[in-house]
Amino acid sequence: MEQVIEVKGLQKAFGSHEVLRGIDFAANKGEVTCILGSSGSGKSTLLRCINLLETPDAGEILYRGRDILKGGMNMPQYHAKVGMVFQQFNLFGNMNVLANCMAGQMKVLHRSKEESEQKALHYLEKVGMRAYVNAKPRQLSGGQKQRVAIARALAMDPEVILFDEPTSALDPEMVGEVLAVMQSLAQEGLTMLVVTHEMGFARAAADQIIFMDQGIICERGTPAQVLDQPRTERLRTFLANML
Repeated sequence: MEQVIEVKGLQKAFGSHEVLRGIDFAANKGEVTCILGSSGSGKSTLLRCINLLETPDAGEILYRGRDILKGGMNMPQYHAKVGMVFQQFNLFGNMNVLANCMAGQMKVLHRSKEESEQKALHYLEKVGMRAYVNAKPRQLSGGQKQRVAIARALAMDPEVILFDEPTSALDPEMVGEVLAVMQSLAQEGLTMLVVTHEMGFARAAADQIIFMDQGIICERGTPAQVLDQPRTERLRTFLANML
């Protein structure tokens, strides 16, 4: 298996509150890793550390064997390779859909306007948003905004996309349209790290599931192992509440 991301001994505290207490795991090329856990278990902080939106206090984050915390890494290039899709979409409100999907390509990857537009249109088509190229984010539903955010991440040709609870801000009827896009990306072999509460998606799409509690990984395994044969009382309680 070809490891793309490996996390070793990752620690992060905010003041006296230890949010991550020694996290170890690896994500292989083409695999979907779903990260489960109740609020405050450290899931989103873990993703934010991998994307360097937060700086870990200790540990290593290896991207293709290189520790990104050691310096010497071209950070804009790293963020292009390890994309992120947020709960709140984070689209530029003053730009239309097409410009949102072109800006990063031109700025970070130095693509021409023509190539950036071609890529953007390709991925907007893929997520079912091609008809909305001229719309501003405020004119879109939550599900549409999230699909644009996914297209924007894909247009950078990432190796990995981190999804931080991508459906948690959506109305229930919009959740399905975003999960369907993510499911198709999983089937195409995109490497994905997904913090989610969507158990059906985790069961259907994940190659490995990680269950976090109070800043540590309590259990990990295939969906069948973690969801059907939980070993700890903590996970059993969590699943009972979720299902």
